[in-house]
Amino acid sequence: MTPRPMVNRTLLALTGLVLLGGGLLIGAAGLDLYATHHLAPPTGWPLTTADDVLLSSADRARWSDQGWWWWPAVVAALALFLALALWWLLAQLPRRTADGLPVGGDPPQDGVELRARALGDAIATEAGTLPGVQRATVRITGRSARPRAHVTLVLTPEGTPATALGALCEGPLRTALQSTRSPAMPTEARLRVARHKPRRAE
Repeated sequence: MTPRPMVNRTLLALTGLVLLGGGLLIGAAGLDLYATHHLAPPTGWPLTTADDVLLSSADRARWSDQGWWWWPAVVAALALFLALALWWLLAQLPRRTADGLPVGGDPPQDGVELRARALGDAIATEAGTLPGVQRATVRITGRSARPRAHVTLVLTPEGTPATALGALCEGPLRTALQSTRSPAMPTEARLRVARHKPRRAE
């Protein structure tokens, strides 16, 4: 797992724990669990009884004095936050990986299929030998009839993006299309430059 998805999932997990804790706090007060089980909440603990509210009448009156637009703006901001949170959550889910790709057309000739992982490894192996490319990783997603390729190329310090992309399209990707006889394979390519130690001038 790369650092970016790891950070995203960590932040998502922490956000979920905070929201879960808040929900349990409100649920405990609404069910009056403290009084039912004779529990003493800490001093200053919010929402300890079923009669407690998040905003008192004085708070509601104070915020209502801001104007008619205040509460619609608050609701719109919360709805936008919820939509962004759901989008963020869906973005962290693993993408569906194609199980098998037909070889020789669809339906596959004589029932021959190629595993998506094997095809990705073959593309990555060939892409790793291209000029200016230090290493490559490939992941095939989507349905078997419409596969998608996600390619990450790590370029050498001397490599150029235009040259690497041209060689990728004319080499490994064209070979993959010919092997599977797929009409098209949409490809997302990410390019990075390999880290190298600075040269010491003498």
